[in-house]
Amino acid sequence: MKTTIIGVGAMGGAIVEGLLKCPTTSPSEITIADPSEAALSRFAETGVSLTTDNAAAVQGANLVMVVVKPWLVESVLQGILENLDIKEQVIVVIAAGVASKDIARWLDKGKGDRPRLLLAIPNTAIAVRESMTFLVPAGCTTDDTHMVEELFGQLGRCIVTEERLLAAGTTLASCGIAYAMRYVRAAVEGGVEIGFKAHDAEDIVLQTVKGAVSLLQATGEHPEAAIDKVTTPGGVTIKGLNEMEHAGFTSAVVRGIKAGMGK
Repeated sequence: MKTTIIGVGAMGGAIVEGLLKCPTTSPSEITIADPSEAALSRFAETGVSLTTDNAAAVQGANLVMVVVKPWLVESVLQGILENLDIKEQVIVVIAAGVASKDIARWLDKGKGDRPRLLLAIPNTAIAVRESMTFLVPAGCTTDDTHMVEELFGQLGRCIVTEERLLAAGTTLASCGIAYAMRYVRAAVEGGVEIGFKAHDAEDIVLQTVKGAVSLLQATGEHPEAAIDKVTTPGGVTIKGLNEMEHAGFTSAVVRGIKAGMGK
């Protein structure tokens, strides 16, 4: 499948990195476009096709991903519209807060053809094929959805959902990866305070978080049930947890997630 990615900033670049790690994806099938030569140069030795011409990049592609800032989506789509084959090419727009109805209007060639469109929100862990991606079909076929879901499924986990939940998904997983990293940073700082060197504390915290995630995924347990197994009466674990709760740990996390939704 020939894939074009327009925009290789933080998210677009991470998608390219992830695709290049997929055993089923050949670099020769990937074209990336960006107005910045510097952004393109990091992929110069990978075997992908590079161009600063968005319109040229979409020609011959089966799948076109538009990965730009939300306020740039309209102008980018207008710039490639004449070169797009609305009937044949599947278009995935990755831009938080841009409605499918607006995108469909921007892609209207006045011929009554509805674009084969999907919205997607991954997170930056897509670079290492560990993204949590939300996918919204917005006028495409079932086969189109399956194709794109399979692609993102190779880059982590993928959930097909409704457009009304896309903002919530963005907050929980796309913003959420930063929230998780903030916990890691805080735990590392705590590790240094109790005596570990910074790099050792980071290794310990990262492996601990990885282990917690793997354990919950493997067992399917509720997090609180798993916590109960390691909180002995009067032990240090429950004392540490209670101290965090006294400082508002759970409340702070919930409030942070809601703030990401503007609530």
